[in-house]
Amino acid sequence: MGFEAVVNARDLGGLPAAGGKTVRPGRLLRTAHLHDATDADVRLLEEHYRLRMIFDFRTMEEAAFQPDREVRGAEHLLLPTLDVEAERRSGEAVPAETWLDLPSRIVELAFTPFFQQKARELYPSLITSEFSQLQYSAFLDKILETPDGAVLWHCSQGKDRTGIGAALILGALGADRETIVADFDASNVSYRTLVDRYCAEVDARGGGEDEKDVIRAFLGVSTRNFCRTLDLIDREWGSLEAYLTGPLGLAQEDLALLRARYLE
Repeated sequence: MGFEAVVNARDLGGLPAAGGKTVRPGRLLRTAHLHDATDADVRLLEEHYRLRMIFDFRTMEEAAFQPDREVRGAEHLLLPTLDVEAERRSGEAVPAETWLDLPSRIVELAFTPFFQQKARELYPSLITSEFSQLQYSAFLDKILETPDGAVLWHCSQGKDRTGIGAALILGALGADRETIVADFDASNVSYRTLVDRYCAEVDARGGGEDEKDVIRAFLGVSTRNFCRTLDLIDREWGSLEAYLTGPLGLAQEDLALLRARYLE
């Protein structure tokens, strides 16, 4: 996409979708946070992409720690998709400082049953939690209300919460499972060096796949867990489209509008 300092960035343009069409380039963008964006990166968003909306899926603490650069002409909307308060009430919350400095502790944490469970539950929780559903519903509704220019969504690393957002919009556009999984898995290309490094440390300490899945889930993506989450959607709601028109509240007219706007 031509960014200097915005990582894990990609344009969904060109991906196959409903009716043999493809996603229109330059309209649907997913990235990591925009805190480190250079002036040239900001100009690219303003002038080339004509960015209109920035959806920030981070927690309030994450967004305050690394606030996004301002992009003229774009509204910034914070939509935290993790229900941190619910985790705190249940006693299962991870301290904010742990998330903010995760790489320094990730190998140690990978050997704990608590974080192994967190890795398994991360993606399903973003689908089944009513709190998360409300945030993703607002995300889709606001896209529907943005008729021109580009929209961009991100979290911290642009992989998990952002990946779920991409899966939802691709599902709304009629992309097949293979396309949705491939886009999700592409984050592992951006973070492969980091993931391989820490997986090697897990190997050196005698760890196995459960421990390495913690590394993949929190520093890259666990495509295996993501596929299990898609299976969960199929079991509980019948299909991704039924999930979109059920808990997320899209109407068939909304799907038709999104496809008219973003497919070619």
